[in-house]
Amino acid sequence: MREEINGILFDLDGVLIDSSDAWWFAVNATLKKFGKKKVSKEEFLKTYWGPHLRESFRKINLGEDAIEDCNKQYYKFVDKIKIFPESREVLSILKEEKKLKIGLVTNTPREITLFSLKKFSLLNYFDVIIGGDDVKKGKPDPEMMLKACKLLNIKPKHVALVGDTKSDIIAGRRAGIRLIIGLGIDNADIKIKKLDEILKI
Repeated sequence: MREEINGILFDLDGVLIDSSDAWWFAVNATLKKFGKKKVSKEEFLKTYWGPHLRESFRKINLGEDAIEDCNKQYYKFVDKIKIFPESREVLSILKEEKKLKIGLVTNTPREITLFSLKKFSLLNYFDVIIGGDDVKKGKPDPEMMLKACKLLNIKPKHVALVGDTKSDIIAGRRAGIRLIIGLGIDNADIKIKKLDEILKI
């Protein structure tokens, strides 16, 4: 990792774990329950993947009751969640060898986040965990990033961020994070295709 980087923040979904199918099924289950049209996987990734669920549901006139339902639906599809093969190794090297402080910043609610981390034995790698309900505004608002940096006691200019959506990139820029790494997404300072590529940065 580059000089003067003392901490690194990770998004969860799409970066450390592959949960897109689980969330797609959960969203469609909720849409059906609330009388809305189901969405294709392509439309789901375009509309729902990245921003806080609240923002996506608001556009189709669904409120907090729909969000609560979707979060409950998610647990029905946890068998579809997978951990990316390199996640544990990357986190281990960054924490044990590189001695970096590690934070998690995700729009996913804290309860579901902790469930996922425990499911794949990732919990102990993180010094700070910020879920979507730990802040007033989720990504792309910078509140989550700034809160994580404060809790890590590291200024944003000494932090790197790894994300896979425009919401991550925008939030990172707004927070003043020095090094933004895009996993499969443009407009970042560095674009990578696989998570373990960050070990060479």
